[in-house]
Amino acid sequence: MNLEGALLLSVNVSSAQTIQYRGNWMQTGIFKTPVEGPVLLADAHLRGDVQADLKVHGGIERAAYAYAEEDYRWWQDRLGMTLPFGKFGENFTLRGIDVNGALVGERWQIGRAVVQVTSPRVPCYKLGIAMKDQKFVKRFAEALRPGAYLRIIQEGEVAAGDPVEVIWRPDHELTLKEMMRIYMFERDKLGHMLVPELPEGWREWVLAETGS
Repeated sequence: MNLEGALLLSVNVSSAQTIQYRGNWMQTGIFKTPVEGPVLLADAHLRGDVQADLKVHGGIERAAYAYAEEDYRWWQDRLGMTLPFGKFGENFTLRGIDVNGALVGERWQIGRAVVQVTSPRVPCYKLGIAMKDQKFVKRFAEALRPGAYLRIIQEGEVAAGDPVEVIWRPDHELTLKEMMRIYMFERDKLGHMLVPELPEGWREWVLAETGS
């Protein structure tokens, strides 16, 4: 499915940084900045990008994270400030593709790589650190603009300016926005998340929560 004008605007990576939060020292890779030229997406990560806390970021199901320029503009209007690409901790800043409306399991061609949408980003306190406002974590959740975690289907190089194309969509209606809504605010509808493409870790959690 061609999306006219859909582009990868920025590729963002970070090294691990040691920070102090509430008296504790920890490492984080949330402070991502744009890089120039092609970058290899392979081995469950973007080359040059460090995923510090693999319990909540990284791994096969969360090899990369995408956020939309359209959502940047939405937030900038409400926050009254300019936000640089990478501010949300995303690897890919995209334009012209409905990231939050993506179906769980749909596949995108980005440059020479193919990725699969796996799940929404559930915000944690490190997003609050990046935004210098812990209240922002709640605002992010309530906005239902979570962005997309991605699994690598086909390894390859990606670069700013590459076209983005939705190449396959599954036969269900569970979007990332709806999955986020159910997880955060409508737990009585958890069973709706059990689509075939739901990642195994999420599936196990839903089954445990629902007693299925």
